[in-house]
Amino acid sequence: MRCAERIRALREDRDLTQTFIAELLHVGQKTYSDYELGRSRIPLDSVIILAKYYNVSMDYICGVSNECRCFPKK
Repeated sequence: MRCAERIRALREDRDLTQTFIAELLHVGQKTYSDYELGRSRIPLDSVIILAKYYNVSMDYICGVSNECRCFPKK
C-alpha cells in the first residue's frame, strides 16, 4: 500500500474529515486531498505529525511495512 492510500485509510478508519486533518497539518483541504490522491508528495514533517497523531510508525504510513507499530516514544 502506498503512502497516499495509507493516510486515507487511517483517516477513514477514524471517521475523520480531510478538513480536520488539513487543519492539523496547517494546509488547505485541497492540498491534503492532493496528498491522499497521490497528486502531491506529502512533506516529511507532515508525515511525522500524522504518525504521532495516529500513533503508528512512519514505516507503516509510508507503506514500507504492513505491521502497524506504535510511534516510538522518546
